[in-house]
Amino acid sequence: MAIGAGVAVAQPDDSNETPITGDALTQATNAAVAFTGGGSVTQTKVGDEESYYQVEVTLADGQQTDVQLDQQFQVVGSKTEPAGMDNNAPDGAN
Repeated sequence: MAIGAGVAVAQPDDSNETPITGDALTQATNAAVAFTGGGSVTQTKVGDEESYYQVEVTLADGQQTDVQLDQQFQVVGSKTEPAGMDNNAPDGAN
């Protein structure tokens, strides 16, 4: 699915995860990309264990940043994985 300025969002692989949709997706994407200074949104979810929304942004250098947002789309935290790390892979399967 394409949103915003050509940002593609992959749907989560885990059936227990609910992707962000509609206007909330646009607002969450804008907030996350503004926070990271660019990049492509590769995954979103509602009801993350750390925040209301989570947006995964892949940066130009390959690093992935999970941006945690509250219900008002304010950044409440983030975590960046080095390039080449797949934070969805089972332990030891990077």
